[in-house]
Amino acid sequence: MTRRIGFFTRLLDKAPAQQRYRLATEQIQHAERLGFDSAWIAQHHFHEAEGGLPAPLVFLAHIAAHTRSIRLGTAIITLPMENALRVAEDAAVLDLLANGRLEIGLGSGGTPDSFLPFGLTFDQRAEAFADNLHQLLSAWRGDSLAHPDNHLYPAAPQLANRVWIATFSAAGAARAGADGHGLMLSRTQPRPADEAGLPLDAIQNPIIDAYLDALPAGVAPRILASRTAFIADSDGYARRIAEPGIRRQAQQYRAAGHALRGESLDDLFAQFDAHVGDAVTVRASLAQDSVLSRVTDISFQVHSVEPSPADTLRSIELIAEQIAPWLRTLTPQERS
Repeated sequence: MTRRIGFFTRLLDKAPAQQRYRLATEQIQHAERLGFDSAWIAQHHFHEAEGGLPAPLVFLAHIAAHTRSIRLGTAIITLPMENALRVAEDAAVLDLLANGRLEIGLGSGGTPDSFLPFGLTFDQRAEAFADNLHQLLSAWRGDSLAHPDNHLYPAAPQLANRVWIATFSAAGAARAGADGHGLMLSRTQPRPADEAGLPLDAIQNPIIDAYLDALPAGVAPRILASRTAFIADSDGYARRIAEPGIRRQAQQYRAAGHALRGESLDDLFAQFDAHVGDAVTVRASLAQDSVLSRVTDISFQVHSVEPSPADTLRSIELIAEQIAPWLRTLTPQERS
């Protein structure tokens, strides 16, 4: 298996929205030139500090016009807040404009107060997600829509086979697997309250097991793991650049009522699953993550590190040159 490598952004550069979109465009173009297989963007509503993009399909239409080969994915669209038929139509048009490069990552969302303006409560998100997913897939598969003459135009049956489901649970992974969808694993995976120090792979390997057990015979698995990696030409420089952002994350984490497992920079990198340093250091750190040998796709983000645009581009270069070739063919025996 040749593993696919992606670049992921939440568009969090310290800049106005228009500049964030320009910088993200440049980063994705840079990733394409360097051989990345995919680019993924997140959707967030209202909260500038959480993410800079409420309209991912609009943005990806712009990216499609400025790239040629890199696959373009949503990670994720918060489907409960959307009109499912409008998502189906917009995605169908976008996939044609992108020459079939669109991947659709979907999730139920995680920011409670973002649901209220859409007429939902946080507790309703699971039911709304299931209903909207059913309607979305029905439209893509060509079912009639409320009237025998109503069918999605342009038709997009191919998109039903490019759905990815984001989940933190084995039960959610089993549902995704049973339906033949892809599985999306996040670097922000919550820990059980009584096992706060559990390594990320110890939580996510059982989720992968549940997904694979439920996958129908003959359906190829699609498993994407998102990871934070910031690489610079020297360890010391990478740590200096990473420290302000990771300490801000620690302050926010503490303010939310959570306990930190140590205050040193290395403690914080470990707690927030951030792989930071030069290429040798980051490769050694990633090698401890046994999930990476089991997935089909890995996407790298710099968040919650807050590097400059130039440092982000350099990190993309170093991942492409010194990390991606190793990860593409990593096998379970090469984990450590």
